[in-house]
Amino acid sequence: MKNPFRPLLIPRPGDLDAITDIRQADETDPQDLGLSAQVPGHIWAAVEKLYRTRTMPAISLAIRHKGQILMHRSIGHARGNGPLDSPDTPRRVMQADTPVCLFSASKAITAMLVHKLAEEGVIRLHDPVAEYVPEFAAKGKQYITVGQVLAHRGGVPVIKQKVPDPSLLWDWDACVKTLCEATPRKDAGRTQAYHAITGGFILGEVMRRATGQELDDILQTRIAKPLGSRHMTLGLPPEHHGDVALNHFTGYPERFPIKLLSTRALGAPFPLVTEISNSPEFMSAKIPAGNIYASALETCDFFQCLLNGGHFGQQRLFERATVTRAISEAAARQFDRTLMVPIRTSEGFMLGDEPFGMYGPHTREAFGHLGFISIFCWADPARDISVALLTTGKPIVALHYGPLLKLLATINRSFGKFEGR
Repeated sequence: MKNPFRPLLIPRPGDLDAITDIRQADETDPQDLGLSAQVPGHIWAAVEKLYRTRTMPAISLAIRHKGQILMHRSIGHARGNGPLDSPDTPRRVMQADTPVCLFSASKAITAMLVHKLAEEGVIRLHDPVAEYVPEFAAKGKQYITVGQVLAHRGGVPVIKQKVPDPSLLWDWDACVKTLCEATPRKDAGRTQAYHAITGGFILGEVMRRATGQELDDILQTRIAKPLGSRHMTLGLPPEHHGDVALNHFTGYPERFPIKLLSTRALGAPFPLVTEISNSPEFMSAKIPAGNIYASALETCDFFQCLLNGGHFGQQRLFERATVTRAISEAAARQFDRTLMVPIRTSEGFMLGDEPFGMYGPHTREAFGHLGFISIFCWADPARDISVALLTTGKPIVALHYGPLLKLLATINRSFGKFEGR
């Protein structure tokens, strides 16, 4: 019988080289970028230390500096070797280009689709949501704007259910109907309350009705194909379910008050959310705030595009003014009423901070998004970097925080800050 108080950890790692994929052909010599030759080694040593906490079955990392790929690597297993997997479970080593569910980091991509449609004149961010979805006006939500939903001020941060029923997320029309009938918070439009899942459905329905297109078509034509992405999709067709890395709840069991806070934000406890994320129903669903799939380099390329002011390679995806609007602070730092932490946000992004922010120390200029506690994706104009750190371990109480913070600090220290680009 398993001890309910023991942490869930992957087996002790042995030869790390055997489970490491380094795409050397992709990586640029750091000295050609004005960096010390030791920079990639120092960062990767911090990644290995995080992996040795046994809370992350797989980690993939992509970093661009001055637009060039500095690191494109992975470690661990995409399948098998999870804390609850038997020794007989088939194992598949994580590859650097293995797609991963971005969870809430999907919000950044979905937000830029909204901003792109605003650039095209199809949507106006200051318009009420009800301008596009008239039934959303019910119960006092008639003045909630598209921009307020982007900035987590839409007033419906959660889908209220007496018993968590994830099957609602598989039924788009039922989910939209539930949100349209929801009673908003009394401080809707004024107070920040993180919309973990709900904002994506609201914004997604606005985009569907404004364009007459399905969301994955909007994603493919505006972002994925122009970036040259092979894996970036909203949800997955059944034939690609086996391509992605699986997620695992790791660390110690949730206890009060952490369990209460996580359930409040996600609608269900961490272990259940993690289990659901590996189900065929979740993979096939369209959840704009939570299940865009991509590889680390594809995610890094997206943030590099924004760092470039909207262009990538020979393609211009966004006008510079569109990017500037999207990453500009929506309001001064606020204590978020869902996450219960102070956070700076824009209309679609989590912003860095001083002296320490979401993306490490002294990152006030950074913009990006976290995904389900352990995915970190961001760009930092002051350091000229774009970063995608994708992980499949979902610990909320564990001994990984020290190595994780050290990794973020190592990345930021490796690139000197400067004014302007």
